[in-house]
Amino acid sequence: MLPGSAAMAQSQPAATPEVVVKGAPPKKEAKPEPKPEAKATETGVPVPSVTVAGERPTNRIDRQVYDVKSDVGSTNGTAADALNNVPSVAVDPDGTVTLRGSSNVQILVDGKPSAMMQGDNRGATLNAMAADDIESVEVINNPGAQFGNEGGGGPILNLVMRRNRKPGGFATINANGGKDGRYNSAVSGSYNEGAWGYQGGINVRHDGRNSTGSTVRDRINPVTGAAEHSTQDSTSKGLNDSVGLNGTVSYNLGAQDTLTASANYTARGNDQKSSEHYATANGAATISDYLRTTQREGDSKSYSWGARWDHKGDAPGESLKTDLRVSSTDNDSDTNYSNAYTVRPFNAPSDRSRLSNDTSTRIVDLTGDYERNIAGGSAKLGYKVANTKSSFDTQYVDINPATLSETVNPSRTNRFNLDETTIALYGSYQMRLNDRWGALAGLRAEHTGMDIEQITSGIAARNSYINYIPSFFATYKVSETANMRFSYAHRIRRPMANDLNPYVVYRDEFNVSSGNPMLKPAKTGSFEVGYETRFGTLETNLRAYYRDESDTIVERSTFISPTVLLTTRENGGTSHSSGLEFTVSGKLTPSLTLNTSGNLARSELTSRDLTGADVTRNASSLSGRARLNYQLDSATQLQAMLQMQGKTLTGQGYREPNRTLNLSMRHALTPQLNLVMNVTDVLDKNKMATVIDTPLLKESTIRRFDGRVFYVGLSYRIGGAASSAERGEQQFQGPRPGQGPGGPPRGDGPGPGF
Repeated sequence: MLPGSAAMAQSQPAATPEVVVKGAPPKKEAKPEPKPEAKATETGVPVPSVTVAGERPTNRIDRQVYDVKSDVGSTNGTAADALNNVPSVAVDPDGTVTLRGSSNVQILVDGKPSAMMQGDNRGATLNAMAADDIESVEVINNPGAQFGNEGGGGPILNLVMRRNRKPGGFATINANGGKDGRYNSAVSGSYNEGAWGYQGGINVRHDGRNSTGSTVRDRINPVTGAAEHSTQDSTSKGLNDSVGLNGTVSYNLGAQDTLTASANYTARGNDQKSSEHYATANGAATISDYLRTTQREGDSKSYSWGARWDHKGDAPGESLKTDLRVSSTDNDSDTNYSNAYTVRPFNAPSDRSRLSNDTSTRIVDLTGDYERNIAGGSAKLGYKVANTKSSFDTQYVDINPATLSETVNPSRTNRFNLDETTIALYGSYQMRLNDRWGALAGLRAEHTGMDIEQITSGIAARNSYINYIPSFFATYKVSETANMRFSYAHRIRRPMANDLNPYVVYRDEFNVSSGNPMLKPAKTGSFEVGYETRFGTLETNLRAYYRDESDTIVERSTFISPTVLLTTRENGGTSHSSGLEFTVSGKLTPSLTLNTSGNLARSELTSRDLTGADVTRNASSLSGRARLNYQLDSATQLQAMLQMQGKTLTGQGYREPNRTLNLSMRHALTPQLNLVMNVTDVLDKNKMATVIDTPLLKESTIRRFDGRVFYVGLSYRIGGAASSAERGEQQFQGPRPGQGPGGPPRGDGPGPGF
């Protein structure tokens, strides 16, 4: 986990929208009053925020919203740090994201898919993106009809990026140094005058996580019952550089139209040095013992640009929004291997070899939304046309140690392309049923076409299907201080490009993987009910959920040689998960603020083991986190964050629990200048431990990462008034229960503000 500990405060629901009485003449709209800084919704369009002792994002009927901009450690943390403190979200050191124990999570940026958040790019992007660039994180456990199924089709984490639209100029400068030469720095600013608005920034980072690993494996002979024992011990080192630039320009084209253009660019290194010691024994006889050293050099480049037109119509609640986004990533790497044999195994790999990888993804996403008040509620119609192109080019060569000549190894060389096009239409209707009930219902029709081309094998295939995806949300006002929420959503989980590629990819000499071009989308039905209320100064939120999935995409491992384990994917049966999630936040004393959350979960997964038999596994786990903020004095704020991740099921085993403790401090040297310090993983407990437990395979793997990484830095603000967080003041935390059940939206996208 990278430095920084994002302080999360669940926000309050928006104030009840105005009720439109059927048959009554529409009211003349008053000129809007000046508002605090706007927030970007899932459509990327700014909407005013509700303010309670500082700017806060607002909960909405179909999502929970968590604030990150007032975090003590946001000036030197990453997006992974910010997500790691959102209730029921976990990000491991490799950047793998889970929500309520499931890795089937989409990550959107301002409500749109991005190539930077697809596949293997996601982890590197989250570990390079500055937390200070994020305004809030929206958790959408049951996505409504307006959301597509790209990137997995499961729950959504939407990163709402910072937007400053206050008149005048504003800038911040952050500089931080850390353990073992780590550093990061960022400059961001904005200027707004008249019809024009400008915003941009640049950040640099030198960071990473060194690791050690150990794997113990026993392969059971199905005939004799004898075990073949193998071990793998590894060390990996590599701190890499990254740089990011972003910019946005907006122009108010009259009173009813706004044009916006945005662009960003990210480049990061991918260098790493590692060594692995492999040993295999059959009974008392050692049949393999060697050391492999690895040196990887590579880089990754990502860019995106977008253009948006927002039009406000003359009719009540009428708006038209058109948004075009283009994003692309390209990853190149060259990895050199050298093997030193003590006991040379049968069919041993070459003493020297090299692997070249070139992967790229490009997404073009065009959406349009029309919204208008009809019959006492608000109707919304929209379309989406998206194209995703993915390319994988892998070349493996054996090197003659005497002549240094290279020979292509055809069994490890692979080229694969995937072209996926999605066309979707959706409609939703939101209204207040009475003084206590409000509802939002939607339906999405989605056509998907995929062209699969395995160039190496000369195999081409095409697949297409249509899905109809309903969703429903409701709120009930129990009292002035309590509110209930209900939701249902049907989703599909499409296989990703790596899931479909049938070619065998060698991760190391003991482990290979391949995809399955015959995979079908998994189908999910998800239910949720929530109750939020207030007890004195504490805001509480309790949510019960149940998720049922068929045609679940799971991993299945089989041996393709006495020592090499192949991991592939298949539609492996069914999975069920249920649980009870809670959040409690507020002031315990005038100086001490608590923000805590937990998730008691029960999961069940049916998959096939090495014998081909269906096996059902169950697991119960308790995950949680607690953040304590203490105002030592008017200038100094202390923060402690404890995170605990429970047991998680995998296709043939489970991942063991994990916990970390982070400490942060912010001290105001002047009204503009702050000193920030962070220590991550104070207990030095950060690890990834996985277990495979089947009749024919027993395996235990543990990876440990750098602990107790220390960062200290300065944050300087130019222009504007310091925020309450920067002055060390505590902001209101938690939802405001008992808000009205809602009515017609205020033009901020489907489903706001109930």
